[in-house]
Amino acid sequence: MTIPEIIGLACIAAGMPFFLSGTIGMLRFPDIFTRLHALTKADNVGLGFLILGLCLQTDDWFIVIKLVLIWVLVLTASSTSCHLVARRALQKGIRPWIRQ
Repeated sequence: MTIPEIIGLACIAAGMPFFLSGTIGMLRFPDIFTRLHALTKADNVGLGFLILGLCLQTDDWFIVIKLVLIWVLVLTASSTSCHLVARRALQKGIRPWIRQ
């Protein structure tokens, strides 16, 4: 194994806890807004590590460009959909959770 492959595997392994924490946050947090925050932030960072790890393991620049484009599109789609869901929740009268 080469050094870039080892670093790539480490990046992929570093991304997995972010996916896990986003999933746990979605299940455990009290309202839709904190759940959306947990999912979008943790999953975007986890995907960033995953893409970085995959980019380090490939030799083809075309694949690297495709992976980065996928990451950018997922970032855009997740932030847009999170914003739309949160805005609709506010329009429906769902208020953010306040500690009591």
